[in-house]
Amino acid sequence: MRARRLSNTVGFDDAPFARSHQGQVTIVGAVFADRRFDGVLVAAVEKDGADATSVLAATIAGSRFHQHIHLVLLQGVTLAGFNVVDATALHAQVARPILVVARRRPDMSAIRQALESRIPGGHAKWQSIERLGPMEPCAGVYVQRIGLTAAEAQAVVERLAVHSQIPEPLRVAHLIAGAIASGASRGRP
Repeated sequence: MRARRLSNTVGFDDAPFARSHQGQVTIVGAVFADRRFDGVLVAAVEKDGADATSVLAATIAGSRFHQHIHLVLLQGVTLAGFNVVDATALHAQVARPILVVARRRPDMSAIRQALESRIPGGHAKWQSIERLGPMEPCAGVYVQRIGLTAAEAQAVVERLAVHSQIPEPLRVAHLIAGAIASGASRGRP
């Protein structure tokens, strides 16, 4: 069986914010047709809130790109601090595979401790993360995946990691989100 190409993608990342910030945090989706940048989606989620999954689903479903998107990429499974994306629920809501990408393997015990000791609803958020299973090494990064095979994930990361190990939709979303927050982009995703 041949792996799907999954060429039309959207990658989401959040804008930087001060540790003391309360309220909404901007999230950006960079839409790509293979390696061509096609558009931008912008929304906001509550810092440390519980609306990331529903906001992402509504942003995708309400966009003009909805019918063309084959795959959703996430820069980690949290947005706006500890607003955890329930990737399983997002997959069910948008009917698209989900690929969570991280440059380094996260310290899951530290994440669990922070969620359960400092974040309202942290235990449920941790359970959502735990359902995804461990991150897997994949083409120089670490991934969690729903709705796609390891071979498909590898092919996507290798094809879209043009200027770094991070796939272009995530790299570009990171740059745009940084510019929205501070007036200029900077740093690595």
